[in-house]
Amino acid sequence: MPCESDLIDLTGLIGYPLAAAMAVALGICGMQLIRNISGNPEVRVTKENRAAGILDNFVEGEKYAEHRLRKFVRNKSPEIMPSVNSFFTDPK
Repeated sequence: MPCESDLIDLTGLIGYPLAAAMAVALGICGMQLIRNISGNPEVRVTKENRAAGILDNFVEGEKYAEHRLRKFVRNKSPEIMPSVNSFFTDPK
């Protein structure tokens, strides 16, 4: 029978998956916050921009809404693994 000193102590490792998940979630939130502050035409940080009122900047709004990721995924099929799906669904 092994004694207690021979067993590996895993109590310090229990929190690492939770910390990693929280770090990823905070990273995603931070990236979205920076994207909105720096690129969103509706967000005005400086006082001069806020004093301008409502702007008709449809071109800038279209550029913000149609970002690179949306353009990349637009013509893709909504499948996670298309080759596996087609292997099991397409008759041969």
